[in-house]
Amino acid sequence: MSAILEYRHFSARFGSHYAVQDLNLSVQPGEMLALVGESGSGKSISALAALCLTPSSAVLEGEIHYQGLNLLAQPDATLRKLRGKSIAMIFQDPMTSLNPVLTVGQQLAETVQLHLGVDRYSARQRAITLLEQVNIANAQQRIDDYPHHFSGGQRQRIMIAMAIACEPKLLIADEPTTALDATVQRQILELLHKLRRELGMSVLFITHDLGLVEQYADRVAVMYRGVKVEESSKTALFHQPQHPYSRGLLAASLHAGETPHYRQRRLTEIVHQVEGPPRLITPDALTLPAVDTQAEPLLVLDKLCFRYPTMPPGSASVRDVSLHIRSGETLGLVGESGCGKSTLSRLLLGLLKPDSGEIHFSGQRMDSLNHRQRATWRSRIQMIFQDPFSSLNPRHSVEEILRTPLKVHGRGSRAEQQQAVKEIIDQVGLSSRALTRYPHEFSGGQRQRIGIARALILNPDLLICDEPVSALDVSVQAQILNLLVSLKQQRNLSLLFISHDLAVVRYIADRVMVMYQGEMVEQGDHQQIWQRPVHAYTQQLLASVKLKTESELLTGTG
Repeated sequence: MSAILEYRHFSARFGSHYAVQDLNLSVQPGEMLALVGESGSGKSISALAALCLTPSSAVLEGEIHYQGLNLLAQPDATLRKLRGKSIAMIFQDPMTSLNPVLTVGQQLAETVQLHLGVDRYSARQRAITLLEQVNIANAQQRIDDYPHHFSGGQRQRIMIAMAIACEPKLLIADEPTTALDATVQRQILELLHKLRRELGMSVLFITHDLGLVEQYADRVAVMYRGVKVEESSKTALFHQPQHPYSRGLLAASLHAGETPHYRQRRLTEIVHQVEGPPRLITPDALTLPAVDTQAEPLLVLDKLCFRYPTMPPGSASVRDVSLHIRSGETLGLVGESGCGKSTLSRLLLGLLKPDSGEIHFSGQRMDSLNHRQRATWRSRIQMIFQDPFSSLNPRHSVEEILRTPLKVHGRGSRAEQQQAVKEIIDQVGLSSRALTRYPHEFSGGQRQRIGIARALILNPDLLICDEPVSALDVSVQAQILNLLVSLKQQRNLSLLFISHDLAVVRYIADRVMVMYQGEMVEQGDHQQIWQRPVHAYTQQLLASVKLKTESELLTGTG
């Protein structure tokens, strides 16, 4: 059987630097091939090259064949006919990929009219059918809505609708579910799987999530530093990986194989070397003492309620939420977008004032304090944000970023502040040379370390971690989680760990609370919540991901 897409000795370089080198890869008809690797491995540039959408500064070498046609040698007119009709692409961020000034109906109809040559009425009817096909409720009414009227998961569904509008033979999906909730992620992948069967599509699926690869892919190719280092069936990769980097990805991933708990062992880390394959650091097993459940809680929320003024009467973003966190404990908070997780974190930081209920921290009631009184307590509760780049001031050096909290809170002389900055940057695993550099000069993982250093420099008792690893590669995620565990142990830190990634929560949390439509619907320890979920929404969440149970870990099944 001839391949529908084939890379033949394909390379892409920028100046003298090769982003992809001598890639040979094929996608068979009706197959889902997963292209796996970390940021900078060459995955996305390879995908964009198939549509000839690479930056003008890129020099492309070799060949990319679609059904025998070398795409790299075709004129623009031929490529325009292929894009969207025969070959379609789903991009990672649907908000930046959809035109904000056009309705979704206009954008869908434009694709249909351009490639199928139908009239406006027929194109609109086709657009409605497409929205229904990707499970957008009330498609007849919502076709005239703009992208910002939809949730992230709905926008991604609309991107899929645009991609399949002309029933392409090949679909390229570039990290299509990275930032989506577990339930939405499952729905999107199930939808792609269904459409693949119905339309006979081939899919080139680009991802760093090995859990999704295990569930949905037929074959896997692994990229490392622009080179394909391994290609095999899904089964062979997960049971007998050949390359050290493939073995490292599997060992560092919380989705593939076992899902340990931080009190038993740290995660395997991948150490990249200047030359040759990466080196793996496999931690020894350990047993950390459990949290003292008899100790007085550090943080107590009692029947907290909050409603945004724009919300309809009777609704609430946070409704009667009660929880507690003890010293040294990590509470995992899970729930889909819009359930109230981020609102709850803003209430804890004092950025919002609750409508009713109480917040007690270290025995002091916080919600009744005025702004000046609260300032003396604020340093004891700090936050690590999801996107370290947008939360770091691009005009300030790392030293300025870390010194600012100390200056604001009047901590020490300038010399003492500089010493504290040097100590904290060392503690998060960065060189003192980093202090003179600016945020854009660092990788995503390094920026997250800077964000953690900024949160820790005031020596807080409680860290609120808002999706701190969701946008990071597998190996970087392992490093950051290991760092948080080490710092937590050294400083007896308490963590409120907010995430939609259930495998990460299962690893890092001592207890787990599930939030749904502004309410806490279930809680339990890190074993109970996975094995004996009670609430229907928790059961739905767990059904959305493939996490092995303790019995499966012991027997090696699942």
